[in-house]
Amino acid sequence: MAVKVWAVVVAAGGGQRFGGPKQFADVGGRCLVDRSVEAARSVATGVVLVLPAPSPSMATDAAGDHGADAVVTGASSRAGSVRAGLAVVPAEAEVIVVHDGVRPLASPALFRSVVDAVAAGADGAVPALALTDTVKRVDDGVVRSTVERHGLVSVQTPQAFRADVLRRAHAAGDEATDDAGLVEALGATVRVVPGDARNVKVTTPADLDIVRVLLEA
Repeated sequence: MAVKVWAVVVAAGGGQRFGGPKQFADVGGRCLVDRSVEAARSVATGVVLVLPAPSPSMATDAAGDHGADAVVTGASSRAGSVRAGLAVVPAEAEVIVVHDGVRPLASPALFRSVVDAVAAGADGAVPALALTDTVKRVDDGVVRSTVERHGLVSVQTPQAFRADVLRRAHAAGDEATDDAGLVEALGATVRVVPGDARNVKVTTPADLDIVRVLLEA
């Protein structure tokens, strides 16, 4: 029997580095968050979208549900925004996928790979890419050391988790840069699946240009 999957698409940031709410930026006639919700829908029975509180600075296309089953207002932190989404995910969900609303090119295959890893027994699963650049540890603008790259990866979303484990990881209200960090703190098993270099996270206007080029290609 197929597991019951719900997704939480997190798009509650203010876009300070971008210069505005980037999740509503247009790519190919659709905003980023619309594409991210559609991508999550490839594996999920239902999708909860987490957005910032409305403000005059938002684009007119910020209104509406963007294809999600429920829309909630996020918090001042990423973890808090995920918790706002989790609060409306039905109790019968067995696997919960968390995805960044500004990763519009995540493929259905990538979503399926993390869900399949959890369905096979992992507590969580994340897509990751091996680091190719040299990594330096810097303090006050001075290089202090070169970090050994072996065993280091950069992690993307979507990230999938057993629903009970993810809820338990968030129960204490702790903060982390991703949900896997909170799940790891429980001592749970988080598996790694191959990431996708096309799965760009839009942080700056230059990233948006890359997404547009990849869509055109």
